[in-house]
Amino acid sequence: MKPFLTFCALCCFAGIFKLPIEYYTFLRILVSLGALLVLYHTLSSGQHYFSIIFLVILILFNPVFPIYLYRKSIWIPIDTITGALFLLINFIERKEHTKKEEETAEETSEPSPPIHQRTVSRDRIINPKTTKQE
Repeated sequence: MKPFLTFCALCCFAGIFKLPIEYYTFLRILVSLGALLVLYHTLSSGQHYFSIIFLVILILFNPVFPIYLYRKSIWIPIDTITGALFLLINFIERKEHTKKEEETAEETSEPSPPIHQRTVSRDRIINPKTTKQE
């Protein structure tokens, strides 16, 4: 998923330049698929603020009922912000993924003893014979 989101961001940044209309149709399809993917993951993880943002991106870039703004000067900031959002969601998911990996590694490496168990001095076994090593 992360390489795909990075590819979506790079294509959005490339959309700033003057390119043929076929590229912008490809960009609409690509960004719509990326927004759907992010929308699914954010809704399943409970991040509703990103869900709303990517729903707006999905509506704006949808290829079925395209929204034409007719001016390149309007699309340049939209493409830039969309590319930055794809990179942001990519970075945030990577950061959360590494936190989960660290937590699972800590849980599997050292099981912590329960708090209610305590070692009292009378519970220790003391060997009365001391060994002398010469």
